[in-house]
Amino acid sequence: MLRTLADRNVPAPIASLGVILVALHFIVSVVHGAAHLDLHIALKTWQTVYVLVVISALPLVSGFLLWRGARSGFLLLLFSMLGSLIFGGYYHFIATGTDNVASFGLHAWSAPFVVTAVLLALTETAGVLTAVLGLLRKQ
Repeated sequence: MLRTLADRNVPAPIASLGVILVALHFIVSVVHGAAHLDLHIALKTWQTVYVLVVISALPLVSGFLLWRGARSGFLLLLFSMLGSLIFGGYYHFIATGTDNVASFGLHAWSAPFVVTAVLLALTETAGVLTAVLGLLRKQ
């Protein structure tokens, strides 16, 4: 089914969807970062670097490449969103600790943290699927 969808010669809508997803992902991640700060959820140094590079910067670069019509934007979108999804999925939904959505009590930023964690996973999944469709489509 992915191949059938990708074979349609509609590069502009797929690339546009990628750019929109990158913008949504960035907005959600900013709110999620604010929740991290207010809830005092500290990251290790390597995690902070990973978040800044893979989760924040690389999707923005991929969005810029897609906006400019560069096919390589889909590859960067795939790896950055997949890396983001694996990292966030593990720390937000699997690993125990303060970054897990199930570890919060009543706090003003608890609900925004949980909602943005879910929205990040959704935008990242959509980004991965969009990237795969963009890479599979005929040139």
